[in-house]
Amino acid sequence: MGLLDDLKGKAQQVIGGNHEAIKNGIEKAGDFVDTKTGGKHADKIDSVQRGASDFVDKQKKGTPGTAPTVGQPPVAEEPPVAGQPPVNVEPPVTGEPRQQGL
Repeated sequence: MGLLDDLKGKAQQVIGGNHEAIKNGIEKAGDFVDTKTGGKHADKIDSVQRGASDFVDKQKKGTPGTAPTVGQPPVAEEPPVAGQPPVNVEPPVTGEPRQQGL
């Protein structure tokens, strides 16, 4: 199970019966970010808010959904063919590792 699947599972557990409170929080968080950025990224913020709210709605209905993603290419479903470069591979993470608790 990948990291995103693990996070999605945890999100589904947290959503539980708190759908409206979570959707309220999504709206407030987006509005806060929008005010701090001076509205420069309002269209992207609104898009993320809609995606997150739709995800919460799908969990409320019991429909398995996919976690919202922004600007991320889909992950390849098929294994790579020998002699060809892998498809949709994320670049390696560079820099220093984070310390525990930060």
